[in-house]
Amino acid sequence: MQVTCEVSPHHLTMTDEDVRALDPRRKMNPPLRSAADRSALIDGLRRGTIDCVATDHAPHARDEKEVPFEQAPMGTTGLETAFASLHTDLVVPGTLGLGLVVERLSAGLGLLDLLVPRIAVGEAANLVLVDLATEWVVGESGYESRSENCCFAGRRLRGRVLLTVAAGSVAYRERSILMAAA
Repeated sequence: MQVTCEVSPHHLTMTDEDVRALDPRRKMNPPLRSAADRSALIDGLRRGTIDCVATDHAPHARDEKEVPFEQAPMGTTGLETAFASLHTDLVVPGTLGLGLVVERLSAGLGLLDLLVPRIAVGEAANLVLVDLATEWVVGESGYESRSENCCFAGRRLRGRVLLTVAAGSVAYRERSILMAAA
């Protein structure tokens, strides 16, 4: 039996200390855990025990999350911040290499037969173009998702996705979704 394991960017970059203020945008399942648990997840990614990074994107309407912490549903958005949060907190300080992070965000899906990453003549391209140097502050609004409940709101991140090509067609360009998901 083949077993796979995934982890989310927020579990790799945040701990239970980040929930102390009881911000409903940081209420998720599983909940954020200790720094030791975060380190174990990073080590699992490094050693290959964890196959891929998945956003765990869980959009909720603003009014659902703008309630007391205890009443808020579990979940946070993650599509727009996945790469930048990992790049900022793990690659830039040297905790993980850029190649490993990119592999686990993209080619790791090939292990699950969800996406076979290949750029070759005659093949429909699947690729992402990023600017590694751009710094930006995660806003409170302006997401392409149906939701704005981002656990990274207010954080300064480094690295930005500029372009996504899926099945040979431009799907995303500089904060604009250009085609519907298949």
